[in-house]
Amino acid sequence: QVQLVESGGGLVQAGGSLRLSCAASGRTVSSMAMAWFRQAPGKEREFVAAIHRNGVSTYSGDTVKARFTISRDNDKNTLYLQMNSLKPEDTAVYYCAARLILVWLPGRTIPDYWGQGTQVTVSA
Repeated sequence: QVQLVESGGGLVQAGGSLRLSCAASGRTVSSMAMAWFRQAPGKEREFVAAIHRNGVSTYSGDTVKARFTISRDNDKNTLYLQMNSLKPEDTAVYYCAARLILVWLPGRTIPDYWGQGTQVTVSA
């Protein structure tokens, strides 16, 4: 059984940075495709970024790609999301997700596993 535990959320001012971590157990991060999602109050959960098993990443759009970076550390068995130039609209609960596949297809891939989420709040 795979377990995912996020950390690194918090309160930051607009323009600041945060790095989210997702520690995996039960499987290695390199054996899974993994992703970050977020859910803002009153909104549906949305895809942010993913990293395929081969290490190639994909993002929800150019504005996210310009500010966020998804990566993984195989030695630490941890997935990361580096978020820079944060905006108030980035405020959400951020979730780590995983599926035992090669390639994550945004909008189509349904995770096998979810973390519990970590709150990110960006103040104006």
